[in-house]
Amino acid sequence: MNRRAAGRIVTIPNILSFSRILMAPLFVWAYTARQDSLLTAAIIALSALTDLLDGRIARRFNMVSDVGKLLDPIADKLTQGAMLICLVTRFTAFWVPLILMILREAVVGVTSLLAMRTSGRVEGAELHGKVATVFLDVLALSHLLFADMPTAVSHALIVLTTAAMAVSFALYVRKNLGILRRKGESA
Repeated sequence: MNRRAAGRIVTIPNILSFSRILMAPLFVWAYTARQDSLLTAAIIALSALTDLLDGRIARRFNMVSDVGKLLDPIADKLTQGAMLICLVTRFTAFWVPLILMILREAVVGVTSLLAMRTSGRVEGAELHGKVATVFLDVLALSHLLFADMPTAVSHALIVLTTAAMAVSFALYVRKNLGILRRKGESA
């Protein structure tokens, strides 16, 4: 990635990421005020599609930027947080991935900022983070579209999603601590 591309702000991928940020309150409104599971699921599906497209467009057309590397995970976390907070009101077992998400974002957020300050580089999302996002999207969509699914199926989906989140959590912390350790060894 060249320096000029890294500094771009107004790009199609960044606009898509910003649109996902705007979809988070729309999701909450559809779920709480409208109480429309189908509309809520459509918003999640649209958000997931824009998440997929922003990364592909950025890489394909050399539009990867530092702003995009920051906007994308912010959009992910706002969307995921909104989904989990809304759905925990109906499915109490959603507390497990919600608490893990809060813990993960606090720890990974701090270590990412330290790694960015240490290395001078903004690191992009990793595949395992995207996989955890897909699991969260599938979890939310399945519970919106099939709210009366058997409890065992619901809990299995929650366990699988939580496991994907935990693996991603561990890998991000390992990566960030590795950056910090390498910088400390070279000092």
